[in-house]
Amino acid sequence: MAKGEEIRHQIEHIIRQEEALTFTRFDENTAFELGSLIRNIALEEKLGVAIDISLWDRRLFFAATAGTSADNHEWIRRKFNVVRRFHAATYRLVLQHNRDDSMFAPHRGLNVEDYALAGGGFPIRVAGIGAIGAVVVSGLPQREDHNLVVRGLAVFLGLDLAGLALPSA
Repeated sequence: MAKGEEIRHQIEHIIRQEEALTFTRFDENTAFELGSLIRNIALEEKLGVAIDISLWDRRLFFAATAGTSADNHEWIRRKFNVVRRFHAATYRLVLQHNRDDSMFAPHRGLNVEDYALAGGGFPIRVAGIGAIGAVVVSGLPQREDHNLVVRGLAVFLGLDLAGLALPSA
């Protein structure tokens, strides 16, 4: 399969993830349980990540495991801004924009200090409402940040991860 076709398939797969990984309700307790689940996966696998779950107006969960730094917090902030602006998984946008510099094209008018074109941000969607916030992970390569969020969401929602996971790159 040609590289362009492979990227198109991955984008379509991420859109299916976004559609499938939808909540019927989401509140502070949901955020804590989901964040704790992702943190436990990270601890079990010895992954150095920071995890943030926020609604558009406030943070509901934050945790960091060994191996993270203040830089991870900044990446989270910038990825969150991207999810908030586009209501889409940041890794999908990485693939759609196809840039190596983690920045949006200048004509988009998105300051690099506030917006990172990097995987690991995923919209929190509630059925009948739409996107209300984001789950963001930082610390791994961007595809793996994305995969960790998807894994946590699939397990939490009781969905089959095998059908949702991105195929190996």
